[in-house]
Amino acid sequence: MTKQTPSRRYTSLSQLGEAMGSTPGEIAAQDRADAIREEIANDTTSDSFNAAFGDVGAWSIMGPGEIAQQLDMPEPAEAQFDCRAIMATLFDLFADTRLETSAQAIAWGFVNSFHYEAQKLAREEDTLARDLGEMARRPDPSEIYAVELEEMQLRTQTKMEQRAAIECMRAYAADCYHAHTGQPWSSARGSVVSSATTASQIDSLDFLKARAEAIREKRNPTGPIVVFSGGQEWHDFQMLYDRLDAIKARVPHMTLCTSGQRKGCDLIAASWAASRKVPLVAFAPNVRRYAAAAGFRRNDQLVALAPVEAIVCQGTGIQSGLLDELKKAGVPTQAYRISDQGPAPAATKRAAWG
Repeated sequence: MTKQTPSRRYTSLSQLGEAMGSTPGEIAAQDRADAIREEIANDTTSDSFNAAFGDVGAWSIMGPGEIAQQLDMPEPAEAQFDCRAIMATLFDLFADTRLETSAQAIAWGFVNSFHYEAQKLAREEDTLARDLGEMARRPDPSEIYAVELEEMQLRTQTKMEQRAAIECMRAYAADCYHAHTGQPWSSARGSVVSSATTASQIDSLDFLKARAEAIREKRNPTGPIVVFSGGQEWHDFQMLYDRLDAIKARVPHMTLCTSGQRKGCDLIAASWAASRKVPLVAFAPNVRRYAAAAGFRRNDQLVALAPVEAIVCQGTGIQSGLLDELKKAGVPTQAYRISDQGPAPAATKRAAWG
C-alpha cells in the first residue's frame, strides 16, 4: 500500500497538467518561481547567502588554460530556497511510510556531499594559493609574467568564491537537518568551517596574507574557551541546556570545546551549540597516535586551552581525570553526577500512570 496523495481527483502531476494545459515541468517551475518571489518579497534571504552568492567578483577563471569569463552565481534567494526545499522533500517523501527511518541517513548524506565538495575545493584553493605565493616571491618585469600572475590570482579568487558558496549551502543544509531531526549534523571526518569571503583587485601578497588570516580565524576561534565533557549515557538534556545557557549569558562570545564523543553528554552539548550559534570545537582523542593514553592526552589539550569555565559530567575515569586537572589549573568547573539528572522520560510516564 502506497502513501495516499493529498488530492482525490488528480493522482499525479501529469494528470493535473493535462487538466490545466501545462506539463508537469511547467507546473513545478511555476510553483518554484512563485515560492522564490514570495521569499524575495518577504526579504528572508540570509546575509550569509547574500555574501557568498551575491558579493563576488565580476570575472572568473574556472581552470588552467581557460579564459576569463563573466559567469554568474546562482541567485542567493534561489540557492537558499532550493537547499531548504531539497531537505524538506527528503523528509516529507518518507514521512509516515516504512521508509521513514531512512530519511535521516539520506539527509545526512546530502549535507555530507556539500562537506566533501567543500573540502575538495579548499584543497584546490590551497594549491593555487601556494603557486600564487611562489610567483609573487619571484617577481619578473616581463608582460607575460604580469598576465600569468593576474590569471593565477583570478583562478585563486574564483576557487575561494566556489568554496565559500558550497560552505554556505552546507551550513544551511545542516541547519535544516537539525530542524528536522533535532540533532546537530556532524561530519564523518574533518573540520567544519565556513566563511563568505570576497576579493577585489589587490596586490598578490596582500591577498595571500588576508586569506591566511581568515583561515586562522576560522580554525582558531578567538572567543573565550568553555570546556565540556561527559559520559556517553545521559538523558537530561534540559539540565545541560540550562547550565550552558547560564554560562553563555556570562560569556556571550564563548567557544565551546568538547571531548568529541558522538552520543551522550557531548552530543547534547553539540546540539546546544548548534541551536545557539556558538562555535564548537570537538577534541576527539587521537587513538592512532596515543592508543590507550589518547583520552588523557586529549584532557591535557583541553586544559592547555586555558578555559574560562568548564562543565564535567560523570562518565569514566577520563572525565574524572579531566575534572582533577581543571581544578588543579584553577579553572571554575561545574561537576554533575548521573544521579543529579531529572527522571528519565520513561520513568516520568510510569510515575504519571501510578
